[in-house]
Amino acid sequence: MAGKTAGVKTVAVKRAGPKVAKPTAAEPAAAKAKLAGPKAAKPAGKPEWQLRLYVAGNTAKSTAALENLKRLCETHLAGRYSIEVVDLLVNPRLAAGDQILAVPTLVRKFPEPIRKIIGDLSNEERVLVGLDVRPIVARA
Repeated sequence: MAGKTAGVKTVAVKRAGPKVAKPTAAEPAAAKAKLAGPKAAKPAGKPEWQLRLYVAGNTAKSTAALENLKRLCETHLAGRYSIEVVDLLVNPRLAAGDQILAVPTLVRKFPEPIRKIIGDLSNEERVLVGLDVRPIVARA
């Protein structure tokens, strides 16, 4: 997974953000809106779909999973997605963050809820259902 392509980045370190407590009913509405995050107000340029693909080196299944994922995203989520590829051979400790037990595994980080799909992502219909993506239907 050495090459970089548009919308895809390879990482070897985990980015951890600060934990934010949810506001209580007694806090003002402004504080709630501030903590609500992407659902309240989408920042310009941030992709709607944030996907993370866990792989173990440059194996045939890992390569197939990345190619299949790119094809599906370009077909059904064009311009609205980002893919982060995490190679667990480079840093195996990253598997604990998303509780990865098998590779390749695709994790949909956003939109919530988090979803996981294990395998090479070759069955397009199952992947679309697993990610809860509505396929574009051509009208006759």
